[in-house]
Amino acid sequence: MRFTIAALGRLKEGPDRAQLERYVDLLGGLGRSCGLGPLQIVELPEARGPTVAIRCRDESQRLLAASSSADHRILLDERGRTHSSERFAELIGRLRDGGTREIAFLIGGADGHGTEARATADDTLALSHFTLPHGLARIVLAEQLYRAVTILAGHPYHRA
Repeated sequence: MRFTIAALGRLKEGPDRAQLERYVDLLGGLGRSCGLGPLQIVELPEARGPTVAIRCRDESQRLLAASSSADHRILLDERGRTHSSERFAELIGRLRDGGTREIAFLIGGADGHGTEARATADDTLALSHFTLPHGLARIVLAEQLYRAVTILAGHPYHRA
């Protein structure tokens, strides 16, 4: 099962980009052994429309287009459900075992998600009750995806 993180905005070169790429690489290596991965990162430019509604609609359409091959979409939103790492791994495992071919995680822009993206999401996930910068949210999500793969593979990375 493949993973896509579709996000508004672009991470600059530097430590954040390196950390994100580290988890992408780690997941790709271990994930093959348990039918998970690769992880693809799709970065989209932020909308420049004159109103929040126009920006959200434009960004929703582009996020949905970037995730069109996914058969399961999860919106990242502060009002979404939170999971422990173990529960998140269980969710990933259930989707994989149920025949899901690709999960797309959608990270909206500064104005949040538009109604079109919300209406087509299969689930809504909150990484934290804190509001996170969008770049950091990508890194946290990539690490949690890698952690889920290690849990499902029986790898010792997760020591809970």
